[in-house]
Amino acid sequence: MNKLFKLLGLTMALFFAAMSFANAAEPAPTGEPGNAQLWAELHAGATGFTVSQSEFHKQPINVYDLHVLDFRAHWLAPGLVLALFGMITLFIVFIKINGISKVHNGFSGKMVYRWSKADLFSHWLGAIPCLLLILTGLVILAGRFFVKPYLDQGVWGSLVYAAKFTHNTVALPFFFGWALMTLRWAKKQLPKSYDLKWFMMAGGYINFGPFKGKHPDSGFANAGEKLWFWTFALFGLVIAVTGMILLFPNLLHPSRTVSLYALILHGISAIILCAFAVVHIFMATAMSEGGMECMLSGYCDENWATQHHNLWFDEIKANGTLKYRE
Repeated sequence: MNKLFKLLGLTMALFFAAMSFANAAEPAPTGEPGNAQLWAELHAGATGFTVSQSEFHKQPINVYDLHVLDFRAHWLAPGLVLALFGMITLFIVFIKINGISKVHNGFSGKMVYRWSKADLFSHWLGAIPCLLLILTGLVILAGRFFVKPYLDQGVWGSLVYAAKFTHNTVALPFFFGWALMTLRWAKKQLPKSYDLKWFMMAGGYINFGPFKGKHPDSGFANAGEKLWFWTFALFGLVIAVTGMILLFPNLLHPSRTVSLYALILHGISAIILCAFAVVHIFMATAMSEGGMECMLSGYCDENWATQHHNLWFDEIKANGTLKYRE
């Protein structure tokens, strides 16, 4: 009996194998295009039929180049990791070698008014969401490379979900912070002729060689701050626009191609903004003694002002707008 079942099983297996081979070898019926012809027609713009009411319902496939997705996975993801951790590493090494920029004459104790409460609010409204967007974006885009291998699958899934939720939640506060800072500060960030000399002298932050102890002229914002501001304004705008496309597809109704390229532009802008943000944070905290106080209280020490923003300090003394904290 067992031999009979084995024989029947072998016969059926051979039968189905033969049928499958015959069907695979059989040419497409007359009037029905083969795969090559079908894909060629679709890429040429052929449309199909569907009950969908979407304005894009006639597009049966994604017609964009899928290599763009490979670019996002293999280049943008490592790029964001390098922008964050690479810049942090470079600054740590630089500080170890060069040291920080100290206030040469020591703190005077006289605190000069520099930023209004509205300015501080605008700054932190954009800065805190910006940091959260960088960190959560890093998890979403590249976390599978340096986080996922060390976590349980369930923990990894929860982390990605939390990162995506946070990323989407803080997007709007970032947009409003970006808009406020750009509109409020653009006039003070216009380039001046002395900005070039600031770059040539590395802002006076070099503690060795011919530049040691020398501080180039600077107005309210130095050349480095201006470079950061316009980078933030430009790429922050790209991030905001592409983010809105990705966050509200039902309202904006972008095509699949537009959504894909929005995703790519979003990632490229994030890498650039991330690298500059690390520089900005290090310069404002670790590199410049007394610099962080400006964005915490709105006031800066008088000696810090004369060292880092001498032209601005001379200007407010001359026009009578110099105010000290009581």
